[in-house]
Amino acid sequence: MKNFLARKNAVKGLLSLSSVTILIGNCLAQLPTPTDYLSKDFHKGRREALRALLPSNSVMAVFAFPTRNFSNDVDYKYHANPDLYYFSGYTEPNAVLLIFKEAQKDSANRSFNELFFVQKKDALREQWTGKRLGIEGVKAMGFSHVYNAEDFDRYAPNLSGFDKVIFEFPQDVSDKITQSDDVHDLINSFRKKSAMPDDFDDEVMADIMSISQYPMLLGSIPRLTQYYKDLAEDSERYKRNPFIKKVIQLKDSTEAKTWLKEMDNTKWDPALYSLYTKQLRQIKTNEELGLMRKSINISALAHNEAMKAVKPGMSELELQGVQEFIHKKLGAEYVGYPSIVGAGANGCVLHYIENNVTSVGNKMVLMDVGAEYHGYSADVTRTFPANGKFTAEQKQIYDIVYEAQEAVFKICKEGTSFQEIEKTARDVVAKGLVKLGILKDEKESRLYYPHGCSHFLGLDVHDKGIYSTLKENMIITVEPGIYIPENSNCDKKWWGIAVRIEDDVLIKKDSYENLSHLAPRKSEDVEKMSAQKSFVDDLKVELKN
Repeated sequence: MKNFLARKNAVKGLLSLSSVTILIGNCLAQLPTPTDYLSKDFHKGRREALRALLPSNSVMAVFAFPTRNFSNDVDYKYHANPDLYYFSGYTEPNAVLLIFKEAQKDSANRSFNELFFVQKKDALREQWTGKRLGIEGVKAMGFSHVYNAEDFDRYAPNLSGFDKVIFEFPQDVSDKITQSDDVHDLINSFRKKSAMPDDFDDEVMADIMSISQYPMLLGSIPRLTQYYKDLAEDSERYKRNPFIKKVIQLKDSTEAKTWLKEMDNTKWDPALYSLYTKQLRQIKTNEELGLMRKSINISALAHNEAMKAVKPGMSELELQGVQEFIHKKLGAEYVGYPSIVGAGANGCVLHYIENNVTSVGNKMVLMDVGAEYHGYSADVTRTFPANGKFTAEQKQIYDIVYEAQEAVFKICKEGTSFQEIEKTARDVVAKGLVKLGILKDEKESRLYYPHGCSHFLGLDVHDKGIYSTLKENMIITVEPGIYIPENSNCDKKWWGIAVRIEDDVLIKKDSYENLSHLAPRKSEDVEKMSAQKSFVDDLKVELKN
């Protein structure tokens, strides 16, 4: 009788799980979802491009990001590791992708050059947190050898025989003690499989091993040794690293070359991971350009709506809401970074994200807000007067920033260096501030223009890339700015003025394309946009006590 009841309960349990699976499948299948994600051919092509860069007898591991706790038993909405998404299209946690240079053989003598360990299917969990792809779902993405993450120890080969084991561990990984397949467990298993020493510090080694990628650093050995000596004094992790101990004692370039060769022979190499992902991700393919155009167009249109909507009585938070509503309306899943909405002197705080001023008054508002569409981030900034008209002082500062941006646009093409971009923008800003009497010496420009002009843009808002010279199909920002905080050493009439104009630029062979051109930049055009009617004008919502 007991056995009969046990079998009966087991069948009931299986039927319950089946019911849950059917219920989830039906719910998810009924409604339309976007169809313009990156294709599996794109991801396969990126893996092949990576494989072409890998050295002989090497393997590269790409880990999923861990989940992050928001509060108590609630996690933040999961954001995938951009590298894992780039090479696979996979957007779930608890996974690792192994990419081999040469073909390998499994126990059945079948050939493979990549292994994917993924989060397993779980009908009950999927009822709470959504559909999981599982093994079969990932195979449909173009992978032949896919296993559950909990089976890494069983199916991953011994990695210690490879000459190079290339990887980058996610940061701030904690062990979820109720799981045996989280990223923490995968990293520990990976360390054992590759015979990595317990004291191998991947973050410190990524820093020190990257020196071989920048030969110019060896031009000043005393400066190099002093830099790492200072780090060793401030950090126990740097202090105890054997390669740091050696770099601090370097006397000349001959010793440095010997030291570099020793590092290059190290099996475990996080620096190569950084180099290869930078080399690939800095150049956008046609598919990526299509998604970037959508992300940037959405952002520019949202900036336009904010210009139309702004009124002196509005709060910073309201303006953020207007902009982000347009993002959602046009299909962008996220913002690419926390939205910056700074009225008046708040705009002088470069990464101001409190956005808690309840009335922007007659100040200028600096809005640095970019949409993220299917993983690709825009980064657009506009500065505009809350009352629709620039004051004489505001316009003078604004026009200097505009002129700096125009000067940079003229040199945006393949072959231009990032140093040229920085110098061009800073020269215009410095001369303009001296002309207005705000600065006495052009060399003091960093007082009011403290940041760089350009960075890469893509799957990260500060995307991966090598900051040397521009190449065709790179996307960079051009974002000069002037920020004059209260109590600055200049005439009071300039205090509290902050201006940044930021556009997203596609580099071409002999020219450029301003991808964010839909949002006006000239001060006169900004005023014209601000004079137009917004959908918010007729919106009446009150919170009654």
